[in-house]
Amino acid sequence: MKKVMISQPMKDKTQEEIIKERDNAKKYLESKGYEVVNTFFEEDWSKEIGNSIIHESLFFLGKSIAYMSQCDAIYFASGWALARGCRVERLTAILYGIEIITDEEKDEKSD
Repeated sequence: MKKVMISQPMKDKTQEEIIKERDNAKKYLESKGYEVVNTFFEEDWSKEIGNSIIHESLFFLGKSIAYMSQCDAIYFASGWALARGCRVERLTAILYGIEIITDEEKDEKSD
């Protein structure tokens, strides 16, 4: 089974909004035969490296890219182009030849 991760904007969203969007994407991706790799990090990250993090979002971006190494594809949720982390993940996917699936494709195929 092919593995996929979800890239989505999270800034200014509640945890509930993020999870709902992820759940919708996960259902779609699983219906297409993908196994979704969880990159929504809820654990206490400070245990990993202490309190020395200056740029928390950069820390999580690094973790996401590490998880990307396990994936055949990456799904980009609506609004990805406005989020720094999503843009970096997309460029990484392009440079490393990882299949890209967009939210627009999901919407087109469900019409």
